[in-house]
Amino acid sequence: MRTSDFDYFLPEELIAQHPPENRGDSRMLVLDPAKGTRTILPFAAFPDFFGRGDTIVLNNTRVIKARLFALKETGAKIEILLLSPAPEGPQVWNCLMKPAKRVNLGAVLRILTPEGEVSGETLTLVYKDPSGSCRVRFHTGDVHTLVSRLGHMPLPPYIRRSADYAPDAKRYQTVYASVPGAVAAPTAGLHFTEDILAKLAEKGVNRAELTLHVGQGTFQPVTAENVEDHPMHAEHFLLDENTASLLNETRKNHGKIAAVGTTSLRSLESSVLDDGSFAPVEKDTSIYIYPPYRIRSADALLTNFHLPKSTLLMLVAAFAGYELIMETYAFAVKEKMRFFSYGDCMLILNHI
Repeated sequence: MRTSDFDYFLPEELIAQHPPENRGDSRMLVLDPAKGTRTILPFAAFPDFFGRGDTIVLNNTRVIKARLFALKETGAKIEILLLSPAPEGPQVWNCLMKPAKRVNLGAVLRILTPEGEVSGETLTLVYKDPSGSCRVRFHTGDVHTLVSRLGHMPLPPYIRRSADYAPDAKRYQTVYASVPGAVAAPTAGLHFTEDILAKLAEKGVNRAELTLHVGQGTFQPVTAENVEDHPMHAEHFLLDENTASLLNETRKNHGKIAAVGTTSLRSLESSVLDDGSFAPVEKDTSIYIYPPYRIRSADALLTNFHLPKSTLLMLVAAFAGYELIMETYAFAVKEKMRFFSYGDCMLILNHI
């Protein structure tokens, strides 16, 4: 397929710049491919589609405040986006730096506080390449503690406002986030509240968790003319023995498995075996899902509306069918649904 096949018209005013006033107040487009129906409901109706013995799969990654600002010796300001720990040890991180070309190897940068003051913490640039990829070494014992104190939430580039907008620290995080490491939120999970999770539990719906640390690659545009020529990014994930056992029990008892977000589905597809069962696994996955790939791991998918010509839109099209998804996106635009990370969501049912 051609990348241009996944393009669509989106008025800029439909790109959500803020979450709804109350978490969980978003709209949900329910798509049933078998029936060919589209219904728009409040997200609070999500539990109505599942019952005893079904399992929802949540990505429990926690977004770290991965955007830092620092000063060179000259006083010039540098922006640093942390991506992941490097193999050299917990103090060394892969990152993007802007402008990297103005920072020499070995340069010591003074990290700023969120208020723009010099914090007393420093880091050193220990590697860079022409693409702007860098590695820095922190001069501190606990990088996660430092980042939580001095960093900013790494909002997507289409959210156009200051990195200092305080509510993002809470709202760009799921209520069940527990394992720090992501530099972008698993956005389908942002709609859940503790009350909605409690209603699911009351109905006997199982809750399984896995961890995939969402990386900056999730925003990487597809520039190849043909879809299959795009070099897919890798992300690290963990699906443990408890989750694998719960998923296998769900399959055995003919329950439905619902993936919450493309990251959960990506992990499930990287864990499912040839016989349809699941095995515990921890590894990097560079799985690339686009039509006519056949999804084998989930019966339903909750997902936000994704960027044109993105690998996430391609994954959703593989799940529900290319033509149906592109028609549904046009329908969502017509209905003025809100798009991208802080936007509304879509529940796709009855895949298998």
